[in-house]
Amino acid sequence: MMRKIFLGIAVLSFLFSSCEDYLEEENLSNVTGEEFYATEEGFESLVNANYSQLREIYGNEPWLFSAGTDLYAEGRDAEPPGLSRYTQLNPASEGVGHLYNTGYRAVQVANMALHFADLTEETPLLDNRVGEVKYLRANAYFLMVQTYGGVGLVTDYISNPVLQFDRNSAEEVYSFIIAELEEALNLVEEEAYAGRVNKRAVRHLLAKVYLTRGYEDFGDQSDFTTAANYADEAIAGQDLNLSFEEVWWPGNELNEEVIFSVQYDDSSVSTDPFELGHMQSSYFGPYQGGSEVAGDAPYRTYTLTPTQFAIDLYSEDDERWDATFMVEVFDRYFDYYEVEDHSTLGVSEYYAPQWESSAEDQAAYEAAHPGVTYHPYGSYVPSENPNFDYETIPVKKFDDPSAPFGESTSTRDIILSRLAETYLIAAEAYFQAGDAATGLMRLNEVRERAGVEPATMADFDIDFILDERARELLGEYQRWFDLKRTGTLVERASAHHFLVEESNFAGNNGELKILRPIPQAAMDLNQNQDFPQNPAYQ
Repeated sequence: MMRKIFLGIAVLSFLFSSCEDYLEEENLSNVTGEEFYATEEGFESLVNANYSQLREIYGNEPWLFSAGTDLYAEGRDAEPPGLSRYTQLNPASEGVGHLYNTGYRAVQVANMALHFADLTEETPLLDNRVGEVKYLRANAYFLMVQTYGGVGLVTDYISNPVLQFDRNSAEEVYSFIIAELEEALNLVEEEAYAGRVNKRAVRHLLAKVYLTRGYEDFGDQSDFTTAANYADEAIAGQDLNLSFEEVWWPGNELNEEVIFSVQYDDSSVSTDPFELGHMQSSYFGPYQGGSEVAGDAPYRTYTLTPTQFAIDLYSEDDERWDATFMVEVFDRYFDYYEVEDHSTLGVSEYYAPQWESSAEDQAAYEAAHPGVTYHPYGSYVPSENPNFDYETIPVKKFDDPSAPFGESTSTRDIILSRLAETYLIAAEAYFQAGDAATGLMRLNEVRERAGVEPATMADFDIDFILDERARELLGEYQRWFDLKRTGTLVERASAHHFLVEESNFAGNNGELKILRPIPQAAMDLNQNQDFPQNPAYQ
C-alpha cells in the first residue's frame, strides 16, 4: 500500500487559500463548503477549480519548460541565470520552485475533489468527472517527477497543514501516474475534444509517460512498446489534414488536431484583463514597440528568442518556416491577421532565411520594399552583444491580435497536446522499441504535412527525431523535457546555447545538474531532517 506522505506547511496553506478563494465565487449561499460540494453544482465547481489550476501551471513564466535548451536563449533582457545557464542553479534560484508549487496546488485541489466525489450526490457524469480529475492530478505529478525526480506522493485530502514530508522514489511516482491514467481511461468520455479531458487526451499522456519512463534506469524496453501502442490508439487513424498555419491561426484553438489545452476566454479574465490572461504570446520574440503602439504590435519580453540552431533547422520547402515565424513584419504587425490582401501592405522588417543569403537577394528585396529594415540571415539571433528592438526574429504561432498590450493578457488557449506530437511520440517510441521502420512512417506523416521530403532510414535516429520535434513544436513548452528525457540536455544545450558550456552542468558530488533542485523554501519548512536534496545540490 502506498504510504501517506505530507506536504510542508507553507505549500499547504497556499493551496487551501488558493482553492477556497477560487470556489468562493461559486458558493454565493450561506451553506458550508461541505454542504455545497455535496451538491451537483458544488462538485462541478470543484472540478472546474481543477481545470483552473492549469492556468497557474502553464500561464506564467515558462522558464522551467523552455530555458537553458538548444532552441532558445535570452535576447536583450536577462533570463533567470540558474535555469538559463546552469552555473548559478541552486535551490534558491529564481523560478526553480514554479512547478513544485503549482504542481502541489493542483494535487491538493484534485485530492479535495476526489474526497468529495465519495460524498457528493450521484449524477450521470460523476464517474467522468472523477476520471478528469485523476488525469489532471497525474499530469501535475508527471511535470514534477520529470523536473525534480522523486517527490512526495500526496493522495489524501489534507484539511490541516502538517510539518513534515518525505520523498517517494521516481519509480513510485511513475507507477502512480500510470495507475491514475489507466483508471482515468476507463472513466472519461470518448467524445470529441471540447475542453474537457477525454479518452484521447488520456491515451496521449499515457504514451508520453511510458515513453519517458522507458529511458529511466528503472524503465523497461516494454515501456516503449506500450507508449507506441497508446500513441497509435490516440492517433486512431486520423491524418494531419490541416495546414500548419491553420493549426495555429488565432481563434482556431479547438481545431480537429487539438487533443488537450488550457482553456481561456474573454469573460474569464474580464475582472482584470491585464493580469488574468497568460504569457505564452509574450515570449519567443523581440521588443517591437512600447505601449505607444498598442494594437499595432504585440508585447514581447525579448527572452527565449530562437537560437541560430533553431533557425537552421528549417529548409526552403518547409511550410513550418513561414507558419512559425513572422518573417515579414508589416508596418502594423497585426495587419497580417486582419487584412486579407497583403500585397498592398508596407513591410517594416524582413528576416531573410538561409536560402536568401546573397547580396543579390538583399538588394532585390530592398528594391521591392522601400524603407524596409532588412535583417540578413545569421544576424537576428541572440548573441554575446545584446540585441536592440526587432533584432531577433519573432515567433508568431502564439500571437493574439485581440489581447490588450501587456505581458499577461492573452486569452488564446494554450495547446498542450496535439495530433502531430502524438505522431512524433509514436515515432520515438517505435524507434526505441526496435521497430524503426514503423517509427519512420509515423515521423514522415508529420514531414508530409510540412511539405518536406520524407526522411530515410539512414537519417532516422534520436537526433533526427529531436530535430523534427524542434521544427514542429518550437515554443510549445516541450523542449527541456525532450532533452532531459533523451539524455541529450548537456550535449545540445552546450552546443547551441551561446551562454552554456558543458562545464556549467557540473554540480556537487560529481553529479550533473540535470534534475532541478527541490526549492529551498520547501526544504526550510520541512521538519523531517532526513529529507534528501537532489545530489547535485547537496
